[in-house]
Amino acid sequence: MLDLLTEGMTDEAVARQLGVSVRTTRRITAELMQRLGARSRFEAGVLAAGRGWVKP
Repeated sequence: MLDLLTEGMTDEAVARQLGVSVRTTRRITAELMQRLGARSRFEAGVLAAGRGWVKP
């Protein structure tokens, strides 16, 4: 999911790609942001890349 978000995909596009609801996508995104301590999706991407969670 992080890879899709870092590609700039919308919640709706990620949900379609993964076969889940938009609500589920938003919940997972919020949980990832909380886990990373990020205040924005952009910051979450930067922090995830820094931790090696996504391909740079």
